[in-house]
Amino acid sequence: MAIINQATKELQVKIVYYGPGKGGKTTNLEQIHTNVQNVQDKGKLVSLATSSDRTLFFDFLPIEAVAIKGFKTKFQLYTVPGQVIYNTTRQLVLRGVDGIVFVADSQYDKMAENVESFQNLEANLKALKIEFSDVPYVLQFNKRDLPDAAPVEYMEFLLNNREVQVPSFATVASKCEGVFESLNMITRLLLNKFINDSGAKKA
Repeated sequence: MAIINQATKELQVKIVYYGPGKGGKTTNLEQIHTNVQNVQDKGKLVSLATSSDRTLFFDFLPIEAVAIKGFKTKFQLYTVPGQVIYNTTRQLVLRGVDGIVFVADSQYDKMAENVESFQNLEANLKALKIEFSDVPYVLQFNKRDLPDAAPVEYMEFLLNNREVQVPSFATVASKCEGVFESLNMITRLLLNKFINDSGAKKA
């Protein structure tokens, strides 16, 4: 959950990029780190990738945003490892999560992995006693530039077929297409939640 430091007037928010292996989670963070113009606004990108280019633990990139309600907001961005054998690490990274960007791979032959990863996300949140309905999230349908990309409508049916649908974005993370749109939406959802929650507590 968000950490509010009254002394420093700082709000820390944790966003986790979740999804199947090699779907584009780390690429998202690399693009954000490269394209955030103000060096003071971004921390060091810590990447623990293996020789097969998979993130073993997580990437972590703190970004400072504009002050809201007098609080300076710091977004901490993480990714989870895509491989199932590192599920314990996924749970560790999910601890204290505020918002999620689920990065799905648009290739047809990755659909089963997308669904499996989404179900794994729900299971891990449940194991951590976190209500999925309480966590704002957005969907990324990544790798839209590939010739075997499934239709967006099909991916919506697989991953966004719920009573309350969430924002979704067609992205090409390797070209930074849709990366910041996804980030902006999840941060907007989180800041709105913070404003509403703090207003409710005062009331």
